[in-house]
Amino acid sequence: MHPHSETLNKAELCFPQLFNTSCKKNKRPQSESMIIYTVLSSISLLTVSLNLLVIISISHFRQLHTPTNLLLLSLAVSDFLVGLIVMPFQILLLEPCWFLGDLVCVLFNFPLFITVSTSVVNMVLISVDRYVAICDPLRYPATITSKTVRICVLLCWIYSVFYSFLFLPDNFKQPGRYNSCYGECVISVNVVVDLVLGFLIPISSIIILYMRVFVVAVSQARSMRSHIAAVKLQRSVTVTVKKSELKAARTLGVVVAVFILCYCPYYGVSLSGYEVFLSSSTIVFFVFLLYFNSCLNPVIYAFFYPWFRKCGKLILTFQILLPNSSEPENRNVLPWVF
Repeated sequence: MHPHSETLNKAELCFPQLFNTSCKKNKRPQSESMIIYTVLSSISLLTVSLNLLVIISISHFRQLHTPTNLLLLSLAVSDFLVGLIVMPFQILLLEPCWFLGDLVCVLFNFPLFITVSTSVVNMVLISVDRYVAICDPLRYPATITSKTVRICVLLCWIYSVFYSFLFLPDNFKQPGRYNSCYGECVISVNVVVDLVLGFLIPISSIIILYMRVFVVAVSQARSMRSHIAAVKLQRSVTVTVKKSELKAARTLGVVVAVFILCYCPYYGVSLSGYEVFLSSSTIVFFVFLLYFNSCLNPVIYAFFYPWFRKCGKLILTFQILLPNSSEPENRNVLPWVF
C-alpha cells in the first residue's frame, strides 16, 4: 500500500494505532451534523426546561400537593432525567467514535433504562388514578391517598431499577462483546422482555383504563342531561357537557396517540429480531423519538390544566421568591384543579 494512502486511511479511523480493528469516523457533512446536533440539543434542553417547571410548581406550591400531582411530579422527575442525562448520551452515540471505554458504555445505558421505564410506569399509575377518580369517585379519597401514592411511586422506581438489570448482566460480563469494531458503544437488548414489559403491558393497561374512563365520563354526562327538567337550564348544561366531552376525548386521545406514535416505531423495528443493536442510525432515530415522549409529557399532562400555566407565570416572573408564595390561603391566586 502506498504510504500516502495508508496515512489517509488512518486519518479516517477513530484509533489510528489500531489500523485493523478501529472503527471509521463519520463522514457526514459538517452542515448536516450541525443541524442534527442543534435540533437534538434543543429537544434535550426543552425537555429539561418543561419538566423542571413541573417539578418546581408541584414542589413549591402546597395547594398542588395532591395525590394526582405527586404522580405528575414523579413523571416529571423521570422525564427531566431523560432530557438531562439520556438524551445527551444518545447524542454522543451519533458518532461511531466512543472514547470512554466499553465499561463506561454499559454504565451510561443504566440510567437510560431506569428513566425511560419509570416514565412509562408513571403513565400507567396516572391512568389508574384517573380510572378510580372517574369510575369510583366515592371511594377515591379513601383509596388514593398521598401515602398510597408515595408508596406506589417508590415501588415504581424500584421496579425500574430491577427492570434495568434484566438487560445489563450479559453486557457487564464482557463489555464490548457486541462491538463490530474498536471504538463503538453497543449493548445487546432482549427484545422479547423489553417488548412485553416495556411496551405491550403498559400500553394495553393505558388504553383499557382510558377507554373505560372515557365511556364512564360520557355516560355520566348523558345521565346528568337526562335529569335536567328546566328547558333553559337543560340547554345551558347541554352545551357545557358537550364541551367537556370533547375536551375529555381530545385529552385522552392525545395521551394514547402520542405514546403510541413515540414508542411504536422503535418496538416495530425491534420485532425484526431477538436482539437490537443500538448503533445504527435508524435505531438511534427511533430511540430519540421514544425519548421525545418525555418532552411531550409535560405538555400533555400539565399544559392542558390552568394551574400549570399560572405556576409557570409565577416561576418565570420570580414571584415564587416572595414571602409566603407557597401558602395556599388565597385560592384565587392558584387554581389547582386537575
